[in-house]
Amino acid sequence: MRGGKQSIAVTKLPYFGIAVKARPLTPNRASSPAAIKVNCHGSCGISNKMNDTAWSLEEQYFNSMLSVADKGTLSPGEHNFPFQFLLPVSVPTSFEGPFGKVVYLVKAAIDTPRFSKDYKAQRPFYLLNPLNLNEVPDIGHQSYAFTTKKFSYLLVKTGTLMLKTQSDMKGYIPGQVIKLATEIHNKSGKDTGYVLASLMQKVTYKAKRPVVDLRAIAEVEGAGVKAGKHAEWREQIIVPPLPQSALAGCSLIDIDYFIQVSLKSPEAIVTLPIYIGNIPVNLSASMPIRPDLCSPAVARGAAGVTPSAPPAEEGLDDELCAGGTASEELPTKSHSQQDPSGQPVTMSPSAFSHTPGAALPPGHRQQEASAPLFCVSTGATIPFFTEENVTPIPTSCSLILPPEYSSCDYPH
Repeated sequence: MRGGKQSIAVTKLPYFGIAVKARPLTPNRASSPAAIKVNCHGSCGISNKMNDTAWSLEEQYFNSMLSVADKGTLSPGEHNFPFQFLLPVSVPTSFEGPFGKVVYLVKAAIDTPRFSKDYKAQRPFYLLNPLNLNEVPDIGHQSYAFTTKKFSYLLVKTGTLMLKTQSDMKGYIPGQVIKLATEIHNKSGKDTGYVLASLMQKVTYKAKRPVVDLRAIAEVEGAGVKAGKHAEWREQIIVPPLPQSALAGCSLIDIDYFIQVSLKSPEAIVTLPIYIGNIPVNLSASMPIRPDLCSPAVARGAAGVTPSAPPAEEGLDDELCAGGTASEELPTKSHSQQDPSGQPVTMSPSAFSHTPGAALPPGHRQQEASAPLFCVSTGATIPFFTEENVTPIPTSCSLILPPEYSSCDYPH
């Protein structure tokens, strides 16, 4: 190979199936004897330091090597060598986070004689091991949580507050809408602070010193509740493109999602665990029972939900939900994801733009100036409806997004 111009590359791979295929390209001129080897490698690495490439802990899923050309002389021109690797069925979906990643690479190299230059190339490919939400128990049922809070104000006065929330299901895919219903009963002489509903992502990196990356994916803020009032707040959160829950097959990284509804002044929080998957819930197979929001029996017996505060005194729930105080609708202050026109919203994951700009939800015509725009902040943070021409605002922490499987820059 000495004196000749050499090159090697790995071409784009087809969509992930039973096998991964590629073609390395060999020199453009005559070459001396050489062997061409290809390696397919999959692994996960994590670290306690952000964006570190020296992993403190690793696990390997596969590491296969094959020779596509034995030593010999290649004639001038381009040579293609097809190859394929069989991949394990249980490998985890590709993932990239600030403290670790699950990566898959194909590497090709021309094994040259001693003292000659080696030519190498590599290319990542992404794997998607779909999470079927229908395989999660009770995924189509509503999720409930409630808490009560006793607090003091004005030094000598006391009050009681109840916060109850529910979601329409326990599992969603990107583009679907999480419907939330929240009840707040303020049995005090003091107005409460605002209420905040957040879609939270919790990524745990299981290093020797575990790292937990907790961030708010989307937030919707509602107004406070007046003294002595019983208020209901109905909102929704549109699920942006997100990595699937759990990351099955990986023992070093775990991904959890939950809805957190919190009230400020007095402080009260409830959480609803949810799943983010790739195959949506099929509600037609077994329609879940949809109990009333104010059913205390259902709220107390909600499976898998642990109240975030001690349970209410016996009979308090019945009193709060009995309708003794007329309930009022609680307005949303900011980042509402409900369409003001009243039309149902269903978003495709492709409608989420990660660069400045906006996409219109289905049913809206672009020429209508009064139609609300669907915006996503730079860095893919909080989607919201706005009736003004606003520029998306970058946030301090960008989301952990799944790989772009449709990208032409990367094989998949």
